[in-house]
Amino acid sequence: MKAIDLNPKVRKVSPLFWVFESLEDDPGFMTRKFFMFDAAYLDGLLYLAVNVGEEPWNGLVVCTSHEHQASLIEDFPELHAHPIIGKWLYLSQTHPDFESLALKLARLALRRDARMGIEPGTRKRSGSVKRAQSAKKTATKTATKTATRTKKGT
Repeated sequence: MKAIDLNPKVRKVSPLFWVFESLEDDPGFMTRKFFMFDAAYLDGLLYLAVNVGEEPWNGLVVCTSHEHQASLIEDFPELHAHPIIGKWLYLSQTHPDFESLALKLARLALRRDARMGIEPGTRKRSGSVKRAQSAKKTATKTATKTATRTKKGT
């Protein structure tokens, strides 16, 4: 008899997850999915994220603010602003020194470098989702009122 998978939503981990190995023993370390990325958090702040895919989603993202970009790029000239998420810096996995640079950036994160780490925001629902939810609530209220009137009339 074939075994049945009772947990089909097993989380797939990026092949680049090794970047976070130096962080694993830190008590403030945790990982979570962040959109398509596997993300590394330290003390609740989002520091690094990795993903394997098509460019520009194939490598390491350093979570920082615009004000710290120049300083980090000065120390790591291989980094550049991510073309989609412009406030964050990106290192493509195709860079010849990707492994050593990624490990250096992870060590920098482990030291809680003040230029890295952002407070993760809560996802805001788009206007279309809000409108759809509002329409659903209105429809539910209308249906409830109609059902109540029908019961009273019987």
